[in-house]
Amino acid sequence: MTTFSNVIGGTLHGRTARGRALFVAALALVSAGAATLAPITSATARPPVPPSPRVGIACTEGSGGVAGEPIFNLTTKTGYISLPDGNTAFMWGYSSGFDDFQHPGPVLCVNEGDTVTVILHNTLPDASSVAFPGQEGVTADGNPAQPQFNGGGTMTSLTDTAAADGGTVTYSFVASDPGTYLYESGTNPEKQVRMGLFGALIVRPAMGADFAYNRADSRFDPAEEFMVLLSEIDPYQHQRVEQGNSFNMNNYHPRYWLINGRGFPDSIADNDASWLPTQPYGALAQIGEYDATGHPLPGMARYLNVGTEDYPFHPHGNNGLVIGRDGRPLEGPAGEDLSFEKFAINIGPGQTWDVIFKWYDAEGYDPVTNPVPVTVPSMANEEIGVFYSGSPYLGTRETLPPGIQTTNQCGEYYIISHNHALFQITSWGANMTGPITYMRIDPPAPNDCG
Repeated sequence: MTTFSNVIGGTLHGRTARGRALFVAALALVSAGAATLAPITSATARPPVPPSPRVGIACTEGSGGVAGEPIFNLTTKTGYISLPDGNTAFMWGYSSGFDDFQHPGPVLCVNEGDTVTVILHNTLPDASSVAFPGQEGVTADGNPAQPQFNGGGTMTSLTDTAAADGGTVTYSFVASDPGTYLYESGTNPEKQVRMGLFGALIVRPAMGADFAYNRADSRFDPAEEFMVLLSEIDPYQHQRVEQGNSFNMNNYHPRYWLINGRGFPDSIADNDASWLPTQPYGALAQIGEYDATGHPLPGMARYLNVGTEDYPFHPHGNNGLVIGRDGRPLEGPAGEDLSFEKFAINIGPGQTWDVIFKWYDAEGYDPVTNPVPVTVPSMANEEIGVFYSGSPYLGTRETLPPGIQTTNQCGEYYIISHNHALFQITSWGANMTGPITYMRIDPPAPNDCG
């Protein structure tokens, strides 16, 4: 399906916080009373090493060990994140190694068969932990990881904990099944996971990093691999925790919903955007037009839901092929393909979905031989956004009316992707924020997209 409205979306290369706020105001994406986002200066951005890709998944590799035995250090930290309505939220999080606070936790990337070691360093005033849903044979300090109970027999943690204010615990497991997984606190999760103690774990299959599973039909373009990590915030809970007070979970009610730890329009900014020092992961998907000879591989989206509700994520103009869920390929007992096509990806709490997708010009529109069969309305009835090229044809830029500026680079398209539970694409009432992103489709080479 060719999209030719393309009026808003795209990366915000090099924009300052003030420029980003002007962008929001110009598109009327938030209410007139919304405040300009203030950059957080209490932490310094520390990009992963090697530097993150501009868009797509930014993997954190093991910082120690030998081949096949990666070691990760995670440190619990406190900090703040920016929200689209101008507020900030106090958060807990796992930092990479001993770096500053970040949200969400680092994306841990390992290979099938690796013996993975995760050392948790806990600086919080509460005991904490890391649980690894979907992983088998997890050990803690060399012994099988076990639920923890208090003296009255009440379970206090799903796994072994690191003591408050400086405790450590070392977890280990063999990453035996490729796929997409969450890792999260197993201790008082209704508090600690909600406060931000979570992240993504990706296990690459033995067939290689350009496959989702050990199936030939799960191959994708590794340059077009993206994460959609969906989460939520009740600001009253976070305020109570910051003040050192308890919170009645019967009153829990999310008012912010995020994608990769950001809300729109921050979600379409690059990884490690300078004005988001504690929120390193963007959500813009940038792909090329699928072509059986020139660009023969699809893209890959890894969906994860760490919230308490279903998140029906809805990429416009783009059906996806669901090939795996919860770290298991969709196949029958004899390996038969059970994948299925889906337009809205309805991810339940705690679930992960692996989806491959491709975009191509199904109608084959051409300005001369096959023009778009639409009568363009008059200027008085048009609203032109800053990322529109002036043309409905991929790879074409045309002169825009006087007074209209564009940041469209090379006639690329932008297609919106957003959570389809519309009440979730708000920020405490500010509409068209929250878990929204775009898919940017670049025209075939040669082009000047850079």
